[in-house]
Amino acid sequence: MNEPARSLKIQLLTAAFLVLMAAGCVDEDARENLVITGSTTVLPAVERCGEAFNLAQEEIGVQVSSGGSGRGIQDVASGLADVGMASREVKDSEVRQFGDHFVEHLIGYDAIAVVVSREIYDAGVIGLSSEEISEIYSGEVDNWKAVGGPDELILPVARVPGSGTGDTFNEMIMGSSRAETEGVEVNAMENAEIKTLIVQSDKAIGYLGIGYAKTGDLAAVALDGVTPSAETVKNRTYKLSRPLYLYTWNGTSETEAEFIDFVLGPEGQRIMEEEGFFPASISGPEGPG
Repeated sequence: MNEPARSLKIQLLTAAFLVLMAAGCVDEDARENLVITGSTTVLPAVERCGEAFNLAQEEIGVQVSSGGSGRGIQDVASGLADVGMASREVKDSEVRQFGDHFVEHLIGYDAIAVVVSREIYDAGVIGLSSEEISEIYSGEVDNWKAVGGPDELILPVARVPGSGTGDTFNEMIMGSSRAETEGVEVNAMENAEIKTLIVQSDKAIGYLGIGYAKTGDLAAVALDGVTPSAETVKNRTYKLSRPLYLYTWNGTSETEAEFIDFVLGPEGQRIMEEEGFFPASISGPEGPG
């Protein structure tokens, strides 16, 4: 092929490539974005649901990021997100701050697992009472020997304020979502960070969404003699059970409803279960308690 012909061919291929690229950009830009932020507990399941939803249709592009339940609730109220993920209900203080325009969508149930370092579990701490955990987090008990473990100082790990997981734990174990936890030595932003801290320690205790407790070198202890499971969440015998929500603001748009319906549909609920959660249909109208 002579040089002019080669040059023309290159120009034509380049032009064709640019046209295809432009067409692809137009298709992406034509998608309506659905921004979702919030709970790190709910994040893995909703992120997977978003990926599956994006593949199933071309009109809506779901974008998911974390930050905690408080952030999701604030973002949806302020318009920074279309949907907020939360592992707790909206607080009265948040309704007073933002207004009573939250729309609640129950998408499943979670159990907060109380976990300890593998060394502590293997040394005999396979269960704790609510009172013992409260005493650890309040600072009254600071040695594992006091609760049937080795003669080692306890490293309690907790979530930072604004976490739905932290609020639920404090309310159900400490007696108030604003309870003082003077025994806490380390505060973590996310479930994954708590898990890492416990795995890396030989004397830690923490709490996280049960989906995070299914893998890794750590162990969930029985709480008041009950281990978290679909059955104990359904019959409300496991104390640290909680509903999981998606929140919309001032109604629910067709776009928001389409994604939420996907999460509540067969594929979305299958993903929720694969991530360690329990389906939205397991409980009666009063919820799991």
